[in-house]
Amino acid sequence: MLVEVGNVEAIFRYPVKSMAGERVERGILGWHGLDGDRRLAFRRMDDSSSFPWLTASRLPELLLFLPQGGECGTEENLPTHVRTPEGKLMPIFGTDLAKDVGRRYGSPVEMMQLKHGIFDDASISLIASDTVREIGRLASQNPDVRRFRPNVNRGYVVEAKRS
Repeated sequence: MLVEVGNVEAIFRYPVKSMAGERVERGILGWHGLDGDRRLAFRRMDDSSSFPWLTASRLPELLLFLPQGGECGTEENLPTHVRTPEGKLMPIFGTDLAKDVGRRYGSPVEMMQLKHGIFDDASISLIASDTVREIGRLASQNPDVRRFRPNVNRGYVVEAKRS
């Protein structure tokens, strides 16, 4: 028996790892997460580790880059361009974007596309609105839920029964 335990307040995807995300009205959730989520990332050319991806922990400015575009009918509707923090629109696989990000980072990078995504820990991230509110209360702030980079923002608990 299915029991309603909450509602989905929002669905987000982050097409390019550590760049700005986007709210989506619907999505397909599969074994490798939400379609189109974290399928692109900058690889640090000077890093041969098992996690060579450039993330916002190394370059916080990445959060200010906004992936855009995506042609309907293309695989996972991935972005075609990125708007820089200064407002310049660049092709996502263009050399200008890689050079700009590499300059900010201080070392060369290249854009990569991985079919199954680039995740730090898990292929889906869920956070409850109550959790965000409690963190905000404890920190005396009003954080935006996207700060936690969830795919699903779950609302209130309606009912929970064990059978």
